[in-house]
Amino acid sequence: MKTKRIKLTKMRALGQAAECLRTLAHPHRLRIVQMLLQGDYTVGELAEACQIAPHMASEHLRKMQHCGFLDSKKDGQRRYYHVVEPHLASFLACVEERFV
Repeated sequence: MKTKRIKLTKMRALGQAAECLRTLAHPHRLRIVQMLLQGDYTVGELAEACQIAPHMASEHLRKMQHCGFLDSKKDGQRRYYHVVEPHLASFLACVEERFV
């Protein structure tokens, strides 16, 4: 009997994936990603759309930046956030297809 060889991802990589998935596993963060996939927004605009305080939106953004999902650019006094992880669009499409 032949043993079937299966391809497995290294546990370290799976650990990193799990951490990033935990980061996305919040309704406000998913809303923020939805918005940022459609354009650049400020903390205030994102907070208003999520109906949360700006300091809470900032914390969500910080966590997503830490995972490498987002970045920001300053324009005068305002800082605009945008998606830099190309796989977020397909990830969110799966979420929307399944739950929306």
